[in-house]
Amino acid sequence: MEAAELRVGFVGAGRMAGGLARGLLRAGKVPASSILASAPSDKNLDAWRESGCRTTHCNLEVLQESTVVFLATKPHILPGVLQEIRPAVGPHHIVVSLAAGVTLQTLHRLLPAGTKVLRLMPNLPCVVQAGAMVFARGSSAGDGEAALLKSLLSSCGLCEEVPESYINIHTGLSGSGVAYVYMFAEALAEGAVKMGMPGSLASKIAAQTLLGAAKMMLETGEHPAKLRGDVCTPGGTTIHALHQLEKGALRATVMNAVEAATNRACDMAKD
Repeated sequence: MEAAELRVGFVGAGRMAGGLARGLLRAGKVPASSILASAPSDKNLDAWRESGCRTTHCNLEVLQESTVVFLATKPHILPGVLQEIRPAVGPHHIVVSLAAGVTLQTLHRLLPAGTKVLRLMPNLPCVVQAGAMVFARGSSAGDGEAALLKSLLSSCGLCEEVPESYINIHTGLSGSGVAYVYMFAEALAEGAVKMGMPGSLASKIAAQTLLGAAKMMLETGEHPAKLRGDVCTPGGTTIHALHQLEKGALRATVMNAVEAATNRACDMAKD
């Protein structure tokens, strides 16, 4: 489907939805005039209008005017939204849910039979087009729908199709994982502040250190243990520092954090 033909709608116009829309616009995937976002008030819609996108307070209008529809509401609101839009959902729609904890089974139950539905789990850096996203397709979504979604979202960062069972793991690894990285960056910078470096400079260097390390992992394809070993020299500063991290059980603590967040995501899906 050509960009000029594609019409994209967002039911919910919060930060994540806005980040995905900006990615589509910057990559030229969809013209602003072909994006329509709905929200109950103008609070979040002004930024969309400034980008040239169309806005509405009517969720049904989004369905009537769009072919690809992103459901970007809070999870507890989504069942009511699905009940509202159900009469307008047709076989030409591709429905993509961003709601955490709402399974494909639930989406199929609340939407008309045969709806082409996919479940997407993004993370916060999508708002700066550096996200890590995974998606799973429902029983009525085929290769074409999956390829279209992946093509659209490649402008927002890494996007991979996975079994639905991986989505909660992705939440623990990357959705929540962004916060673990921020905490590590904060500690890294505060260590430098303790040793006498100004805070603003320390934070900037900590962020660039994380960015550079991540880029090396992605571009070299090397296992992080190999890259870590490359930094260490016998009796040097790094191995002494790593010894302190091992004594603090950093590795086990991070693994426990991923497990805790994944389990909580699973529990939320059962509620």
